[in-house]
Amino acid sequence: MIDESLLNSLSNKEKEIFKKGLKDLINRTYVLEDEYKKLNVSYIALQEFISQIIEVEPNALWVLDDNGDIFLQNSEAKKIPKVLEYIDYNSKNTDEVEYDGSFYLIKIVSQKEKTIISATDITEEKRKDRLASMGQVAAHISHEIRNPIGSVSLLSSVLFKKIDIKNKPLVLEIQKSIWRVERIIKATLLFTKGIQPNFQYFYLNKLTNECKLAVKQYTFSKEINCNFNFPHTQVKCDFELIVLVLQNFIFNAIDAIEESDDEKGVIDIIYKNGSIYVTDSGEEIKNKNILFESFKTTKTKGHGLGLALSLQIIKAHHGKIELLENIKGFKITLEDKK
Repeated sequence: MIDESLLNSLSNKEKEIFKKGLKDLINRTYVLEDEYKKLNVSYIALQEFISQIIEVEPNALWVLDDNGDIFLQNSEAKKIPKVLEYIDYNSKNTDEVEYDGSFYLIKIVSQKEKTIISATDITEEKRKDRLASMGQVAAHISHEIRNPIGSVSLLSSVLFKKIDIKNKPLVLEIQKSIWRVERIIKATLLFTKGIQPNFQYFYLNKLTNECKLAVKQYTFSKEINCNFNFPHTQVKCDFELIVLVLQNFIFNAIDAIEESDDEKGVIDIIYKNGSIYVTDSGEEIKNKNILFESFKTTKTKGHGLGLALSLQIIKAHHGKIELLENIKGFKITLEDKK
């Protein structure tokens, strides 16, 4: 407040000067307030603009203050907040972090009082590298196994002709096992080399005998009723590759029935409206997320390559494999190349 005694002691001219000075001070205060408001609006707009910039970043991004608290982050960063706990802040700018089954490439940049951290999901790249390494090893092993397996196959054929009839079932089981190993070798080499279909015309009902042969070559303990229904319809596909796909689905179905509590089982493979439907009464699929992932399986039998290779083959035919919703099974659709 203004001292009245001081104000009364002033002359009229001094009062006018004082009044004018006070008015100027008030006006300047309004100007400063207005400038502050404009500056605050600009700051908010700038902050929103920066937020939009980091939001378009595909990787998780954090900005930390000098206390290590989060100053700014995008939505990707909000999905994986605990990744920050695994970061080595003393590392030289770049590091890798594994969290919740995923791998992240971490980059750290320090700018004055702020620290910028980005986390890029490299899980898929790591998976591809792992698959490539596993594929190379599997291909090498397959090549090494092929020759001795061929010799065993030849010797078993000779043995089958010479032994007593009571021992022939044992040799037949050996031959079945050899046949399965040869299939695994073929599948592994196909998977590592890539699929190149040899498109030719054939009639679908030709697949019926191949499906029946596959069942005969597989060993199982339960009573399984197999229904194969293919029309006399001409298609243009790679016959050998399609047979391999159907074999994979048949063997998976047999394994699922073997793992179920039922004493009997049913497998149906039916061609309808341009698609092949494969269904079975076996154990339900335990983990649909890894269904088509290479070298992963939830079964007690198998090497985790059958469905992954089948998907590659069908994609090479410009088709698709879908999981059925109301019944346990698959729908295989092939592009019509007539």
